[in-house]
Amino acid sequence: MTDRLAPPVAPPPSSVTPSDPRWRRSSRSTGMNNCVETARLNAALLAVRDSKDVDRPPLRFSAAAWSTFVTGLVPRGAGPHGIS
Repeated sequence: MTDRLAPPVAPPPSSVTPSDPRWRRSSRSTGMNNCVETARLNAALLAVRDSKDVDRPPLRFSAAAWSTFVTGLVPRGAGPHGIS
């Protein structure tokens, strides 16, 4: 990974963005609305929002950028859930 920010992802045309995306939370969420939620907008675009502020526009990432981000969260040499 580099320290450079990825270029912004332009919003897709409304014809390829579902009007009511299916938001999902982590199975590790405590249920206290202190997490992020994700929704797949199409095959190549993912939306991320704060569960405490669902009226704010979500951030949008390419599927590849999100996968790279999530992969980077697990420490090197750790198991699939961050456990060595």
